[in-house]
Amino acid sequence: MFIRIGFEISLECTVETPLLLALLPHSSYGGRVIGADRICTRPDVPVQEFLDEFGNRRSRLVAPVGRLTLWSDCIVENDGQPDVFNWNARQHDIADLPSETLTYLTASRYCEADELVEQAWALFGQTPAGWARVQAICNWVHNHLTFGYHFGRPTKTAGDALRERTGVCRDFAQLSVALCRAMNIP
Repeated sequence: MFIRIGFEISLECTVETPLLLALLPHSSYGGRVIGADRICTRPDVPVQEFLDEFGNRRSRLVAPVGRLTLWSDCIVENDGQPDVFNWNARQHDIADLPSETLTYLTASRYCEADELVEQAWALFGQTPAGWARVQAICNWVHNHLTFGYHFGRPTKTAGDALRERTGVCRDFAQLSVALCRAMNIP
């Protein structure tokens, strides 16, 4: 299956503004991208690309004063199959988790897991630990939030999405992550 992806974003800056972007296909799609697999700018601005620790292709640049337009347009080849997952994945006790995973249990600016603990345990405490619990959380978020671009705002948190029962893609993901963290699932 071929999926066309692209964007055109214009912004106005009153001062030179450093930007950190996550707009390109994941590095695992290397060799399966047709077209300009890079960020183009008008006016022409140097763009530095790098991989983060998860293999995401990130870009950084300094936006000049005035209008800057960023765009990309390409086609990604995808097999159309759902992601592979392990129904038997176990949920480990916190004491048994590797130290490097513990950061994924903490609350953050947009995923206030500490404030959602009671509600998370009330909703999902009776589900079997492991993959079934994560799937139950994702299903609940999918079934209880209404999607709409007009529901998005830059300051919206997982807790806001839960209270308002609305959001954009980011809000669905952040609420799922926050509920998992509240259940001690990194």
